[in-house]
Amino acid sequence: MTMLVRWARRHLGVRLRSALAAAVVVGAAFAVGAVAFVYLARVDLAGNMDAAARQRAAEVVAAVAAGDQEALGQTLKPSPGEQTLVQVLDPSGRVEAASAVLGDAAPLSPLRPRPGQLLGEQRLLPFADEDPFRIAAVGVATGSGTRTVLVAQSLRPVNESTEAVAAILAAGLAPMLLVVGAAVFWFVGRSLRPVEAIRRRVAGITARDLHARVPVPAARDEVAALAETMNRMLERLETAAASQRRFVADASHELRSPLATLRAGLDRLALTRPPDVHHDLVELLRRETSRLGDLVADLLLLARIDERGAARRCDDVDLDDLAYTEQERLAAHHPELAVRADLAPVRVTGDAHDLGRALRNLADNAARHARTRVILRVSVRDGWGCVEVTDDGPGVPEADRERIFDRFVRLDDSRARSEGGSGLGLAITREVIAAHGGRVEVMPGPDMTVRILLPRNGDV
Repeated sequence: MTMLVRWARRHLGVRLRSALAAAVVVGAAFAVGAVAFVYLARVDLAGNMDAAARQRAAEVVAAVAAGDQEALGQTLKPSPGEQTLVQVLDPSGRVEAASAVLGDAAPLSPLRPRPGQLLGEQRLLPFADEDPFRIAAVGVATGSGTRTVLVAQSLRPVNESTEAVAAILAAGLAPMLLVVGAAVFWFVGRSLRPVEAIRRRVAGITARDLHARVPVPAARDEVAALAETMNRMLERLETAAASQRRFVADASHELRSPLATLRAGLDRLALTRPPDVHHDLVELLRRETSRLGDLVADLLLLARIDERGAARRCDDVDLDDLAYTEQERLAAHHPELAVRADLAPVRVTGDAHDLGRALRNLADNAARHARTRVILRVSVRDGWGCVEVTDDGPGVPEADRERIFDRFVRLDDSRARSEGGSGLGLAITREVIAAHGGRVEVMPGPDMTVRILLPRNGDV
């Protein structure tokens, strides 16, 4: 039973569980009520039989006491539709008079009441079928002694009536449970509509639209309280996210000025040709300052994307031109690498600056981890503009192929941030491409290949 309950909770929805529970409860209550009804109906019918037997016994007693044989003969005859048996016993207990259907049958009961006393019992008679009889016995004082009047009423009508009632109730149980289950299923479904509306709304809320709120039902019930609680939670999340974005943006803005000063000072210091002992240190500081500047710029861009989304100008952008520019740049900055390009003319609609930034991030990531070569490919694939950046460096485990697009992800292999990356480039790329209606994915294979797919002709 416990296993069945656990299975139902795991596999059946709230509506179906509620309908089944209602059907079970109503079925149990109906069964108890039906049993009680049949029992009370049987008791009432049996009481009517006893009353009829007593009345008939009173008529026979009156005829016997008066010694009226003609009246006695009339009382021994059953009325139409009656199943009443009557016997009159003499003082010795022999049958003195009886209903015609009894013939020479033995006395119906061993009861021998005193004069005026009424006794009753229920018993099976030898000549009858399986239905018992209710017997009323009355003592009658006569001049020749105490006679006994026995009146027996068959319980067959009672049994047939109660069986018919039980059959009707049993036949009506299944349709009633079906109606109850369907009604509860429908009503629970209508009651859960506000919950489903809340679920759909929450499912569509992302980090960028925390200002959205779930609908609050008009009824002031538990669902409305849930909606109001979720709206207050969303308000707190929106406040916290806005505070965090403001902090990142303000901190990045504040860092730009001292970084510019440091960069200018180091550039000037490099021009003064310091002693060799300090030259390496100056160059190291310049590289780290440049890296810090790139990090601040990335943080500012992400703060802008989080707040307003990626900039979306609807310009015609040639992906092959962007890839050719990146090939030239990589070849100049990384002469130790073989940088090749396989370009086909592909035009999309979007923001040339943001798309260029996304491609540059992929190219820098590939050059940073490549052993000997980097390949840029531009083509049309299934109607989409496709850009692929491949390097022969260590790949990314399949389990981390989605995680590398998160912010500040640190992997255990050589693609960690200690190699020079900030951990934001791929995150920025994904945000920019998603804003253009495309997607970024890491392709399986021996080499590390990152693919960008963009809709052509602005069909976002």
